[in-house]
Amino acid sequence: MTTLPPLRARAEHFGAWARLDDRTMVALDRETARSLGILGDEVWDGPQPLDTTGALSAPLEVHVAITTRCPVQCTGCYQEARPEGVHVETTTLLESLDALAAAGVFTVAFGGGEPLTHPALERLAEHARARGLTPVLTTSGIGLSEERARSLAAYAQINVSHDGVGEAYEAVRGFDGGHVAERAIRTLVAAGIPVGVNVVLTRDSYGAEGAHLLATVAHVASLGAREIQLLRYKPAGRAASLDYLARRLAPVDVDALPRVLAALVARGDVSIRIDCALVPLLSPAFAALDAAEATRRLTSLGVFGCEAGNALSAVKPSGLVAPCSFLGEGELPVRDLATGFGDDATLARARGHVDRPSPPCDTCNIRRVCRGGCRVVADHLRPLGGPDPECPRVRAFEEAR
Repeated sequence: MTTLPPLRARAEHFGAWARLDDRTMVALDRETARSLGILGDEVWDGPQPLDTTGALSAPLEVHVAITTRCPVQCTGCYQEARPEGVHVETTTLLESLDALAAAGVFTVAFGGGEPLTHPALERLAEHARARGLTPVLTTSGIGLSEERARSLAAYAQINVSHDGVGEAYEAVRGFDGGHVAERAIRTLVAAGIPVGVNVVLTRDSYGAEGAHLLATVAHVASLGAREIQLLRYKPAGRAASLDYLARRLAPVDVDALPRVLAALVARGDVSIRIDCALVPLLSPAFAALDAAEATRRLTSLGVFGCEAGNALSAVKPSGLVAPCSFLGEGELPVRDLATGFGDDATLARARGHVDRPSPPCDTCNIRRVCRGGCRVVADHLRPLGGPDPECPRVRAFEEAR
């Protein structure tokens, strides 16, 4: 059997990351990487690590904000986008893509604001492809016509934000846009573009025992969505207010989350993904396993906790790099990512908190994967530091004190 070489690969301390196609990225040990012609002797010092956790040489995925313009003002928008927002200049964005490719990034995710308002959206995807990057896009669907959808064929996947059927969408975002999102899903499917759906989990979009979420997934799957990305509601931008406490998942919702996820996976007709911020909320499901087995199971499924400033980073409209879209930028311009990623203080601080665990994280069996939980949530609720307070284990530990 002939082994096909990866489309794009990058050596790492454990071996290499390799992209085989738009939907498949694999971690390779050193022996396999060598057999595929991947050169990494300069980073393969010492013994072979047991897993892929640890600091990387560059992000795997970078989220690029291409505009702060959006015709609506969602109540929880982390970017605080507005109708009078501004687009990042196209030339600047093309230069940013060149810098990301030079750093060894694999995926670039365009967002906003509403990226459909940017006039160069098609050109950005084509330029990314030419540089070996895989472009994806997240949109509300506002402004998407059949003609515009066909022009976006270079995107590997377009994710449409849809936070609930019935009244749930308006309750989450502050305007009734569910029908717009559904029309966008149908339009993209008809254009032959792979469609995912992003669902932000709040009490309104989740419902008792996840009932609203289950109904939303069933509905968007019937429209042709092939992947569901579940996102934790985070206190950033307009969501960084006292309302956050009333809108976030309640403890009873968190406790039911593993069962709800199991029901969604059991459907079998759509892929289910969770963002890194949701990993700590699942910690009780792995309580019976030792640390090695828990780590193996999670990483084998591609599940990782907070990867801000490591596998994930963001480029803000200013052109400066941030650990993730929800955290503030540092001083590193994207043009210097290839040489400055390992040394930038803001990025290093984001990925380094896992090395300073406090109770109960210091004894948690999924600590190496979870990485202490979501820093956006922790920093908002605990400005003086500490673990993610919404993690069930942290909650139980503190209630017992």
